[in-house]
Amino acid sequence: MALDGLVLYRISEKLKLLQPAKINKIQQISNDEIIFILRTQGKNHKLMISCHSVYNRIHLTDKEYQTMEIPNNFLMVLRKHIDRSIVTNIDQLGLDRILKITIEVKDELSDYHNYYLYVELMGKYANLILVNDEDRIVDALKRIPAFENNSRTIHPGAAYTLPKPHMDKTDPFLATEFNPEESLVKQFHGFSPLLSDEVMYRIKHGEQFTEIMKEIKNSDVLYLHHKQNDILYHLIELKHLELPYATYELMEAMDQLYYQKEEKVRIKQQSGDIYKVVRYELKKNRKKLGKLIQTLEDANELDKYRMYGDLLYAYGQYHNQHLKVLELPSFEDESLVKIPLDDKIVVKQNAKKYYQKYNKSKTAQIEVAKQIEKTERMIQYFENIEVQLDSISLEDAIEIKEELSNQGFMKKTGYKIRKKKKDAKPHFLTLQIDGINLYVGKNNIQNEYITFKQAKKDDTWFHVKDMHGSHVVITTSDPSEKVLRIAAMLAAYYSQGKDSSSVPVNYCLIKQLKRPNKAAMGFVTLTNYKTIYIDPDREKVSKIIDEYKVN
Repeated sequence: MALDGLVLYRISEKLKLLQPAKINKIQQISNDEIIFILRTQGKNHKLMISCHSVYNRIHLTDKEYQTMEIPNNFLMVLRKHIDRSIVTNIDQLGLDRILKITIEVKDELSDYHNYYLYVELMGKYANLILVNDEDRIVDALKRIPAFENNSRTIHPGAAYTLPKPHMDKTDPFLATEFNPEESLVKQFHGFSPLLSDEVMYRIKHGEQFTEIMKEIKNSDVLYLHHKQNDILYHLIELKHLELPYATYELMEAMDQLYYQKEEKVRIKQQSGDIYKVVRYELKKNRKKLGKLIQTLEDANELDKYRMYGDLLYAYGQYHNQHLKVLELPSFEDESLVKIPLDDKIVVKQNAKKYYQKYNKSKTAQIEVAKQIEKTERMIQYFENIEVQLDSISLEDAIEIKEELSNQGFMKKTGYKIRKKKKDAKPHFLTLQIDGINLYVGKNNIQNEYITFKQAKKDDTWFHVKDMHGSHVVITTSDPSEKVLRIAAMLAAYYSQGKDSSSVPVNYCLIKQLKRPNKAAMGFVTLTNYKTIYIDPDREKVSKIIDEYKVN
C-alpha cells in the first residue's frame, strides 16, 4: 500500500527533530532514490527520499547502499546549489503527501538566501523538485514539460505551483464530527481507504473518533500486517483485517517495508537485466538439448543403416532399379527387411548413401554426446545463477554481471555503480558465531573465492545435496552443534530448496573438495562427506544475520 498523509505527518514530526542540520553529502543509489547525509547534534543521519511510482517515501535509514558512479543531471544540480548547506525547516503542507524542506545557502558574496526542496509523494506522480527563492524551478528529478501537462509544468525556469488542494476536506485532528454514511477519505485530509475502513470499524465497535485520531497523532510505531504476498500497515493496529502483526519503530519499519522491494528495482536499473539474460540462455540451451538428444537417438540407429547398405549390395543387383522401397531377406533369420529407397538413383547408389549415413552417424555419436554434455553443463550453470538471483543484494548482482560479461553473455558496457578496487574481495556475507567465522557465497564469484581462496584446508564446507545453492564455509574442522546447524540453515536457505522442508545439506573439510575438469566456476565434487537435514526458515535466517553479521 502507498504512504498516506497521516503516516507522512508522523515521519515529518520525527524529521523536525533533526533541524537545523548540515547537508554533508548527497548520493544517488538508483534512478528514483537519493540519500542526503545530514549532520546534526554531532551525529550523521541518512535521509532516504524515493520517488518510485510504487515505493515512494521519505525516512531515515541505517541500511548500507551502493551509490551510482555516474549520477544523473539532477543530482549534479543538487550538489551545485545545496551541498554543504543548512536544512532549517522540514514542513508538511497540511496533511497532503508533500514536504517542503527549506535550505539556507551562503553564496560567493557571503549573502544568505533560501532554496526549497519539495518532496511530492503522490504515487506515479512522485517527484523531488528544487525551487529557488523566487519560486522558480531550478530542476526536478522527473521533468514534466508543458506539452505533457498543460495544468502543471515541472521544468527548469518554470514557476513552481503546488498540486491542486482538496478544498472541501477538513483536518481530522481538529474535527469533532463526521458523516458516517460517507468514506472518510472524501471528508478528511491525509486518509487512505485502508485507514478509513479501520476507523469506521472501530467506531462501530464503540471507539470515539477523537480518541482514534489522538492515538494516530502520538504513535511512534507502524503496525505491519502480512496479507498473502502484501504487507498492510499504519500507525495503529488494523483490527478490521483480523491478521497477526508486527510492530517496528517508525523509521525502521520503512526499511522493513521497502528495502528488499527497492533492491530488486536497483538491480534492474544498475546491473542490466540479468534476469532476462539468464531466462534467455536457459530457454535456448534447453531447446538445444532437446534437439541434440533427438539427433543422438537418430545417430544410434547406425547399425540399421549399415545393414541396409549390406543388403542392397548383396541383393540389389537382382532387382529393378529406381524403386521407392525394396524388401530383402535378412542375413540373420531370413525375415523380410523393408528398405526405403530414393527412386531417383539406382539401388547400388542407395547402398552407398546408407553407408555414408552410417559413417556420419558414427561420428555424430561421439560429437553429439560431447555437445550434450556441454549443453547440460550450461543448463546447470544458468539454473544455479537463477537460484542465486532469488536472494541477492545489488553488490551480488554486480558480481554476477561481471561474471556473465567476462564469458560474453552480457555486453561490457561499463558499470553505473562504483567499481571496487582491483584487489578487493567479493562482497560475500560474513558472520561471527562464538569466535568462529562463517562465510556465505551468494554468487559464483563469491563461492569460488570463499572455497578456494578464503578457506583453509581444515575449514568445513557446506552445500545442499543434489541442488543448486550457496557455498558456506566455517573456520573450524570441529564445529559445535549450534554452529553446524546455523551453517546448514544458511546453506539450505540460500539454495534451490529454500521453500522445502528437511533439506539435505552435505558438509566436509575443504581438503576433501575437488574441482572437476572444465567445470563452471563454483562447481566442485566432494568425498567422505556427512549429511545433515534442516528446515529453512526465513525468520530464523533474518535473526541469525541481524545478530551475527560482521560489517
